[in-house]
Amino acid sequence: MAGVVAYKDGSGRPSPVVSAYRLRDGVYLNLTNRCTLRCRFCPKFHGLWTVADARLRLRVIDEPSSTALVQAALEAGPCAEYVFCGLGEPTTRWPELLAVSAALRATGTPIRLNTDGLASLVHGRDVVPELKGLIDHVSISLNAADETTYERLCRPGRPGSYAAMLAFAARCRMYVPRVTLTAIEGLPGVDIDACARIAGDLRVGFRARPLESTDGRSFRVR
Repeated sequence: MAGVVAYKDGSGRPSPVVSAYRLRDGVYLNLTNRCTLRCRFCPKFHGLWTVADARLRLRVIDEPSSTALVQAALEAGPCAEYVFCGLGEPTTRWPELLAVSAALRATGTPIRLNTDGLASLVHGRDVVPELKGLIDHVSISLNAADETTYERLCRPGRPGSYAAMLAFAARCRMYVPRVTLTAIEGLPGVDIDACARIAGDLRVGFRARPLESTDGRSFRVR
């Protein structure tokens, strides 16, 4: 089956892992489990690797190719939007993200990128202009109104991540039609109103998200 890989889990049974899954009215693309952050509230750090009954726990060796991702997206059928979002940071696979976006443009379906906003920092250059004409909406995880809270909750592996994320958001506004910052209501120490003000200062949208697992169950932040 296209878009599905299988490997043996701890029980020894084959475990199908999807590279595209449906959630609400969108088709979501699972590029990788690798990430530039280690967020305390991330479902995978709570042992949750399933979204809408789709298994998303990829090993690096199982990461789908651009061709496989496009095929899986198309086989999922018509949708309101394609979304780059799994349980990892999609921009860690930058060439594949761009290639898949270019291929899916032919469908006329809007494309959204959910990201931590650290792509330019990680890749060592300003990558934002490369999104022009490929991505319709970038949703960036702000998560905190100050660097100290951000570092406590998101545990970035690179210094300067908070400033780099804000700079990425400001740059996206110049090349992408729609940009949204998000923060999670209910996280300890997060001031949602202050987060919304940051988005306003950057002249981008803002959305508060609920604190819940990928299966809709509440859990505590460790």
